[in-house]
Amino acid sequence: MRNRHDNPWSVARTILLSGLVLSAMACGGGGKQAAPSGESSTGGGGEAAAPQQAATTSGPTGTATITGTVTFDGAVPNLKPIDMNADPVCAGKHSEPVYPPILVLGPDKTMAWVYVKVTAGLPQGATWPAPSQPVVIDQQGCMYVPHMVGVMTGQPLEFQNQDKILHNVHLLPEKNPEQNLGMPATVTEKQLTFSKPEDPFHVKCDVHPWMSAYVGVTDNPFFDVTGKDGKFSIGNLPAGTYTIEAWHEKLGTKTAQVTVADGGTQNVDFTFSVPTN
Repeated sequence: MRNRHDNPWSVARTILLSGLVLSAMACGGGGKQAAPSGESSTGGGGEAAAPQQAATTSGPTGTATITGTVTFDGAVPNLKPIDMNADPVCAGKHSEPVYPPILVLGPDKTMAWVYVKVTAGLPQGATWPAPSQPVVIDQQGCMYVPHMVGVMTGQPLEFQNQDKILHNVHLLPEKNPEQNLGMPATVTEKQLTFSKPEDPFHVKCDVHPWMSAYVGVTDNPFFDVTGKDGKFSIGNLPAGTYTIEAWHEKLGTKTAQVTVADGGTQNVDFTFSVPTN
């Protein structure tokens, strides 16, 4: 499901640690989405609201909720600012250094842009219709905002061009068709949908190679994307035992099993760290 670069720790740095943004990371739900809660990373190209979980419209649902917090353990990698000088228009949109959002952390090393979803435990053969409201990724300051989104199969994914300069949106899924959307200054939005569930895949701009986002596609509404506070919440679940997966673009996946009753809330936390080898 919430693309792959070379060694991320040699590319750049941003992370908010006790009020200071440091970073080390690079486009869940059914509503329009934006940057993690609080301000976006320095590399996020502007401030926006936290991503939201998809709204359940029908299908097997319940009153159970799974919540948790995702944190980072270990020394924060030092990364270099993005060099936007290849496009003076992009460089001129920023008064401070911009860092790639590869690892955006909050004051307590809570992690943004972690995609959390239910991978097992849902009723067999159950179906949920896709929300009609699009998930939105904007192009702001020559960056994708937000950096990570989730969308349901059949739900519109809308790319906007607030920059009003030439961009292209190059989507690189493996199960769904690859797409390359030209977005000149006169094109402010384009929509598309996906027919197959898929692990997060990379979205890039061939005009501005530092632009990077991720999209995860599911056939159910039980997923979320963390904000800078590292928190996620997956609600409206039927009572049951579920496998929960947390995905990060560079640090891999973590899984946990949790049992939750009707009307109950169970907490499960995840911790990521940089591999030592």
